Amino acid sequence: MPAYKDETGRGTWFALFYYTDWTGAKRRKKKRGFERKKDAQDFEREFLAKTARSPDMTFASLVSLYNEDMRGRLKGSTIQSKNWMMDAHVLPFFGELPLNEITAAHVRKWQAGLISNEKQFAPTYLKSINNQLTAVLNYAVRYYGLPANPCHAAGSMGKKKASAMKFWTLDEFERFLACVDRAPAHTGFLLLFWTGMRIGELLALTEEDFNFGKGTLAVSKTFNVENGEYVIYPNPKTAKSNRTITLPASVVQAVRDYIPRLYDYAPGDRLFCYTKGYFYHRRDAACAKSGVKSIRLHDLRHSHAALLIEMGVPILLISERLGHEDVETTLGTYGHLYPNKHDDTAIRLEELLSGVAAVDPPSE
Repeated sequence: MPAYKDETGRGTWFALFYYTDWTGAKRRKKKRGFERKKDAQDFEREFLAKTARSPDMTFASLVSLYNEDMRGRLKGSTIQSKNWMMDAHVLPFFGELPLNEITAAHVRKWQAGLISNEKQFAPTYLKSINNQLTAVLNYAVRYYGLPANPCHAAGSMGKKKASAMKFWTLDEFERFLACVDRAPAHTGFLLLFWTGMRIGELLALTEEDFNFGKGTLAVSKTFNVENGEYVIYPNPKTAKSNRTITLPASVVQAVRDYIPRLYDYAPGDRLFCYTKGYFYHRRDAACAKSGVKSIRLHDLRHSHAALLIEMGVPILLISERLGHEDVETTLGTYGHLYPNKHDDTAIRLEELLSGVAAVDPPSE
């Protein structure tokens, strides 16, 4: 694999070679500026391995190919989130390793480093990071000739779900809301708690999403910030994420009172022309003032579900209200909140039995 000295006086090396592209056409490739001959040779070797879809390529090259393929298949914010975890936690360890030399032992060593990290990552975050590595190597197995995914032999790390779910009771939420002193934040938190919407869904709302006469809210889109730009997508989570939510009359009135207070509002504009950061700041201020424990914005969704469960709302209706794909998803997320209902069920059954006339058992 030859490399050439640049004779223009730069004192560097360059690679010059031919390859066959994906259409079968012959191409010429030249790249200058390498400090060492070996660097130019390594570039050619890696370029040809990547072009040939060979598992000899480095893990970093595979990630590049994976991102190119996923760009048209995943939402921009999803790719952005995956890339952040990959750049911060995966590529520093695996980036320069040839794909077909990554073993289960490598994966275990990488996992051990993250588990023992002084930042003490949450178990759910560790699981998410591990999923990124697994997904990319699954992609290599499917499309680039990698014989097997070493992550399967190594096992996973972290937990899919947090061991304890945080949420506010109705009393905690009312004490918190009383200390929210900005109208957009007050109305936004009110909607999050009483509808179970995701924060991205709230930030995408317009006046046209409300039917004030029927007291309903149509949820069909989500808001995000990508590379500094505001983007609104059709709701991407599941088919049932597009849903209509009934609202308490007082919440409907709160929204109706809020809209006229918006400055320079026009039909089609977002009702909450902010980002998540605005609600983070308002949450922190109100929690500090009220003494209510701080929870994530997404935990307001859990708070709504917990309230519905406490009210005895059927699980199917809760699932539809939250926009879950099926009841199993809802039970998997909130099933642990139901055990305290068993005693109530037994008591109600006993009350029913006590109202039935006694029947003597049949004689033998």
